[in-house]
Amino acid sequence: MDLACLLFGAAAWQCAPRDRWIGWSAEQRAQGLPGIANNSRFLILPWVRVPHLASHLLSQIAQRIEADWQRRYHHPLYLLETFVQPDRFRGTSYQAANWVRVGQTTGRTRQSQRHRDNEVHAPVKDVYLYPLSSDARRLLRR
Repeated sequence: MDLACLLFGAAAWQCAPRDRWIGWSAEQRAQGLPGIANNSRFLILPWVRVPHLASHLLSQIAQRIEADWQRRYHHPLYLLETFVQPDRFRGTSYQAANWVRVGQTTGRTRQSQRHRDNEVHAPVKDVYLYPLSSDARRLLRR
């Protein structure tokens, strides 16, 4: 029986709170970005009612995603990121699974710079990170 759907993909090109947390330069970011996966979708199907399922799934994913990613893409993962829209969600399941809130986005999109006259706005979102190892920051700055 299907319970949920989680989707991970490429990390956001720029994210000031994440970049500050890692402590990297633009050059380090260009080199290190493949070491981050973005949790872009997380849905527990509406008919599923299991207490603490969300944080349990996030914990299970964190234990196995690096090996799966290495097998599929042939490079390691050091960090997971996600963006939570606080006017719609509280981020409780991420917090319960030990993800760390490191700040908020500015509400700009990658199209914002190209369309300054008609600036594209996106909702401000909380940025959560989950390091897959205790030395994730150091490994991403190499």
